[in-house]
Amino acid sequence: MRSPVLRAVHIHPVKSLAACDPDEAVVEPWGLDGDRRWMLVDDTGRAVTQRQQPRMALVSAMPLPGGGIGLSAPGSTPLTVDVPGPGRTVAVTLHRSTIEVVEAAPAAHAWFSDRLGTEVRLVHLDAPQTRRLINPVYARPGETVGFADGYPLLLTSSASLDALNSLIAEGDHPDEGPLPMNRFRPNVVVDHLTPWAEDTWDRITIGDVPFRVVKPCDRCVITTTDQGTAERGKEPLRTLARHRRVGSDLLFGQYLIPDATGVVRIGDPVRVLA
Repeated sequence: MRSPVLRAVHIHPVKSLAACDPDEAVVEPWGLDGDRRWMLVDDTGRAVTQRQQPRMALVSAMPLPGGGIGLSAPGSTPLTVDVPGPGRTVAVTLHRSTIEVVEAAPAAHAWFSDRLGTEVRLVHLDAPQTRRLINPVYARPGETVGFADGYPLLLTSSASLDALNSLIAEGDHPDEGPLPMNRFRPNVVVDHLTPWAEDTWDRITIGDVPFRVVKPCDRCVITTTDQGTAERGKEPLRTLARHRRVGSDLLFGQYLIPDATGVVRIGDPVRVLA
C-alpha cells in the first residue's frame, strides 16, 4: 500500500453551510484559517445548524480577502458580507459554551432569514481571546477552538468511508449509499490507509505540521442529510449504530489539535508518529 497522503482540504466559513475546497490551508492554533469563524443564531442567541435547519446545506459561503464572505444560494441574489468592525459584543450559546461575538450587518440577517424561513442572525468570532477553551480532558491549558463543535480540526479517511459504504450496501437501506464524504464535514481527508487505521493514532504530521489525535468524532443527524438536496434518510447512523458504536456514541473520524502552525496542502505526506 502507498504511503498516506492528504487527499482533500475543506473549510466551512459559516458553521453548517456548504464547504469550500481549497488546495491548501493555513493551520492556526484554533483550526484552519477561515474555518467556522461565522455562525447563525436564533432570537435567543442559540446556535442554528443543520440539526435544526437542513436547508443550510444548500447555502454557500466563500471566503473573501480580509475575512469577509460571499453568500449564495439557489434562486437567491448573492450577498457580500464584510467583517463587522469593532463594536459591542453580544453573548451567544454554542452547546454548553457562552461566546462573545459581533453581529454582521442587518442585511445579512435578512438574507439568511429569508432563505431559511425563520428569524436568524449572522455573527462573527474574531478576537482570539474570545474563542472557546477546548475540553481540558483532551486539551492542554489555554488551547482554544472557534465555532467548530469541539476541536480545531476533523480528520477522516477515504478507506474508512469505503468500508462504511460497503456495510451500508449490506444493510437495510442499501439504496441510500454510497455516501459521499461531505456528509461528515471533515477538514482534512487522508488517502491510502487501511480502514479505521486513524482510530489507532495518537500523533501525526501532515506535511510539516504536527497534530495530536485526541478523540473520535461521535456523529449526529447532520450525517443523514443529503448535502445536495437537504433531504434526510437513515444512513449512516443506522449502520454506525451496528458497527461503530461505543456506548451511546456512533463514531466516524478523529479530532485533531495542532501542535504548531503552518500550511497543509493536498498531496502532503501524512506520517504517523505514535
